[in-house]
Amino acid sequence: MEIAFIPSPSTGVIHLGPLPLRGYAFCIIIGVFVAVWFGNKRWVARGGKAGTVADIAVWAVPFGLVGGRLYHVITDYQLYFSEGENWVDAFKIWEGGLGIWGAIALGAVGAWIGCRRRGIPLPAWADALAPAIAFAQAIGRWGNWFNQELYGKATDLPWAVKISEGAGREAGTYHPTFLYESLWCIGVALLVIWADRRFKLGHGRAFALYVAAYCAGRGWIEYMRVDEAHHVLGLRLNVWTSILVFVLAVAYIVVSNRLRPGREEIVEPGAVTLAKPSPEDGKDEKATDDKGKDEKADAEAASDDTADAGAGSDDTADAGAKPAGGKG
Repeated sequence: MEIAFIPSPSTGVIHLGPLPLRGYAFCIIIGVFVAVWFGNKRWVARGGKAGTVADIAVWAVPFGLVGGRLYHVITDYQLYFSEGENWVDAFKIWEGGLGIWGAIALGAVGAWIGCRRRGIPLPAWADALAPAIAFAQAIGRWGNWFNQELYGKATDLPWAVKISEGAGREAGTYHPTFLYESLWCIGVALLVIWADRRFKLGHGRAFALYVAAYCAGRGWIEYMRVDEAHHVLGLRLNVWTSILVFVLAVAYIVVSNRLRPGREEIVEPGAVTLAKPSPEDGKDEKATDDKGKDEKADAEAASDDTADAGAGSDDTADAGAKPAGGKG
């Protein structure tokens, strides 16, 4: 008996006259804006200039979208190039199908180009963007809900997602893997923010932590999915990818921490930062003020002594003067 479930949208497209607004694309766009906004705040806090994140995102986002689509089409080529399929569908990105591995890989190439043009280190920029990217993924995953895709095994849990009958899918209630991954990405973002503040991560280690933490969750979530995918040694291809990338990310954190400990002091040449006074500076200023007060007090005391001395001289002069007039 179905007690509760998450309903799926009746349609993933809303038409405003001739203009179609697709839920999948809408989620991706919102995610990008959130990533740029939050990434900019973190970049400025690290000593960078406002607007640099957006300038580099102009390169990173298009490269990331192309990379994500390429990874999906290559790893699921049978959906577009097998008999009876239309290869033109490979370009219909609004119907879903972005591989995060390709998006991050090719997006990093675009970010590298943008960073080179601005003369800033890519690892520092990636550290600032790491939790922002995780938040963007959390938002973007809801695009799969609009398209009724990438769900898990059948279940009657209260938070199951209800899928309607459609092409390549059967009606029923399934594990909402899109929701699991969305919540996991939020947790990853919070983890990176905490670790970055606690350990002052630098030189790309915050980004590597994001990658490792995301892969840890993606592995078990991917295992729950029932959509068509290639298998290697009994595991889905994306599970193996998660394992490999997780190991590489952890290795980078260990090696980078040994070779380049600490965090970059300057992340963007020419950025103006307001230096905070150190406790020693405060002590010096207080000592200077106390010295000034003492000198002022000594000067006032010396002035008072001089005035008293002058008064004594007047008394002596008055005592030595003869009275006017004489005897009567």
